[in-house]
Amino acid sequence: MAAEQDVTATGDSEASGSPTGEAAVLDAALVAQVEAWIDDDPDPQTAEHLRVLLATAQDGDADPELRDVAVTELADRFRGTLEFGTAGLRGAMGGGPNRMNRAVVIRAAAGLIRYLTDALEARRGEGGGVVVEGPRVVIGYDARFSSDVFARDTAAVVTAAGGHALLLPEPLPTPVLAYAVRQLGADAGVMVTASHNPPADNGYKVYLGGRVVTDSGQGSQIVPPYDAEIAARIAAVPSVASVRRTEGGWTVLGEELVEGYLTAVGALADPSTPRDLRIVLTPLHGVGGHTAERLLRGAGFADLHIVPEQALPDPRFPTVAFPNPEEPGAIDLALALAEELDADLVLANDPDADRCAAAVRDPRVGHTTSATGPDTVGSSGWRMLHGDEVGALLGLDRASRWRRAHPDSGDGVLASSIVSSRLLARIAASQGMAHRATLTGFKWISRVEGLVFGYEEALGYCVDPARVRDKDGLSAALLLAQLAATTKARGRTLLDLLDDLAVEHGLHLTDQLSVRFSDLSQIPATMARVREAPPATLAGSEVVELTDLSLGSGEGVDALPPTDGLRLVAADGTRVVVRPSGTEPKVKCYLEVIVPVTDDGSDDPVGAARRAARERLDAVRADVAAALGL
Repeated sequence: MAAEQDVTATGDSEASGSPTGEAAVLDAALVAQVEAWIDDDPDPQTAEHLRVLLATAQDGDADPELRDVAVTELADRFRGTLEFGTAGLRGAMGGGPNRMNRAVVIRAAAGLIRYLTDALEARRGEGGGVVVEGPRVVIGYDARFSSDVFARDTAAVVTAAGGHALLLPEPLPTPVLAYAVRQLGADAGVMVTASHNPPADNGYKVYLGGRVVTDSGQGSQIVPPYDAEIAARIAAVPSVASVRRTEGGWTVLGEELVEGYLTAVGALADPSTPRDLRIVLTPLHGVGGHTAERLLRGAGFADLHIVPEQALPDPRFPTVAFPNPEEPGAIDLALALAEELDADLVLANDPDADRCAAAVRDPRVGHTTSATGPDTVGSSGWRMLHGDEVGALLGLDRASRWRRAHPDSGDGVLASSIVSSRLLARIAASQGMAHRATLTGFKWISRVEGLVFGYEEALGYCVDPARVRDKDGLSAALLLAQLAATTKARGRTLLDLLDDLAVEHGLHLTDQLSVRFSDLSQIPATMARVREAPPATLAGSEVVELTDLSLGSGEGVDALPPTDGLRLVAADGTRVVVRPSGTEPKVKCYLEVIVPVTDDGSDDPVGAARRAARERLDAVRADVAAALGL
């Protein structure tokens, strides 16, 4: 898999809070704000840390550098409130409103239960005054620092407000929580996780379903206007002290919920297919290892080997610089074990197991895509499949199986985000199915009406939308293993299947260029610059379609709500999408070229097409970099 290529843009660093050379001054209003927060903080540890920072910032005898650091840190922690949006909450842990902590979580839980209560009250009004049972909220959590505490705080707030809080029995993958929302008919779900963020972060995902959302988005993560309505109620919470909490009274769910998830996902597998496959699996110190092992072994994959150093949950993520399987070096230990065992397939889940990465041995390359792997691994030719490649493989598998089960139906839909490869649309057409393009994020993909399969290039796949309306790295791992074993039994590989798709639909090659900014004001400025002066050509091909996605994408089946972004399509089919990241201080550029595979008389026409596509993609990258002012 080609790694995302970051370029760091230079500029003013005021937004980063770095000292400017003059002695930092603590504003009196900030002092009052910090003191008020400390008085209302339910966590003695974060309150004490804020006291130490405040004392250092006010100490005229303290080392000037330490004082400046304390002032800058306090200013950042109190420069606003951690924003609640369609991704819920996510950020670094610590005291203050711009951090993840118990105070922020308790306020969020109070706002959420207020929203749910209001929604059900409105439902009661529509039903002629019939009494409506209080909101049902199922709550899950991963193994990060304080995740269990945040989950119990949420349960305490929900219970005190008259709701029914259902707490998962232990740290579990996000897909189990998403399954529970639908299985238990919950009105909302909360998952405490920061997914693949750094160890210092935590987060708070919200799902709506049950009686609150009853359309195709039932059980999906929130989208507008739900996010704004919940955020408004969070903002209306006057203080943590004003939020009632119980000491107990919620329900801790049993093992039967996990068993139900494993049974439901296991039913996706075809027991008549081969199982001769040696698999190396890593959960990257996350919560997916035990569940993934139970799932794969239960489906008959007995030759399974988990990377021992990364098998158990560990919130420090000690063996990886960044707990994201996309990052260079993250799966090096898995690749080394695969080489040692002569494995067929490497599978990697991110820490909350909602994403899945895969690596295979590729005889056409002489090195791994990992930047830091051992020499023995690097020389063996292992490479990680791009998310678009896995999406195409799983998409074809799910579509063909669905078509065999529904030979006369025209209702099945495949979906992918607007930044993912267009190959899935061609696969859908070949199967007589519809395709929908959505905004980025599974909150949009999972609510597509009639969805059979959906994916986004960032390693997220939804293979069973009837039960889990979110990306699920465990079910994806199971079906990918089954596909690899079936292909191996026929004397072929997953790479051969990708070559087949290239021959039929053209070789689709995708990559990404991103620019990281220290000055956040440069992000809208960069987007404005590209809008004002977009490239006229991409790799020499004239740009024939320019869509400002902030105005919406026009009419038709894939008409999209407005979002900040720009889409360019060239005469030869080359496509570029430029958009700000929703989670990082970046502008991201998603690149795709399509090259037909022609019979050129060589032994490897696909390889020739791949080389041509790579050259074209490199030229596109240069054009886009120039437009960004790099």
